[in-house]
Amino acid sequence: MTLAEWCVFGALLLYLSTIAAVKWIRFRRFDNSRPRDPAFYEDALSQRALGAHQNGIETFPFFAFAVLLAEYRESPQRLIDELAALFLIVRIAYVLTYLGNRPTLRSILWSIGFAINLGIFFMPALKRFLPV
Repeated sequence: MTLAEWCVFGALLLYLSTIAAVKWIRFRRFDNSRPRDPAFYEDALSQRALGAHQNGIETFPFFAFAVLLAEYRESPQRLIDELAALFLIVRIAYVLTYLGNRPTLRSILWSIGFAINLGIFFMPALKRFLPV
């Protein structure tokens, strides 16, 4: 597997762990028979963890597809790997700023992550201009 493919797996684990951590920390109050109970997410940290989790679900398909498309279309693997690793680092920072209630920085990081995704996605179209 390539580094980029491992980063796709890492992005999956990141969005799962974001909400799993809150459920684990507050396990006595979490009712697994009602996993979407709004009462569980009443405190601010749980709300932000849920928001970060949901955003991870929203961004994951585009990232995974962009990586697979770039690899399938034989774009420079080293560049795909570097951008995928950078995306994962930005997403980790995004989650931390989300949990830390830093909305402006969070929005900046989201924009950077989206730009990285666009770069990976359009890499096949720009392949002739990229270093081998």
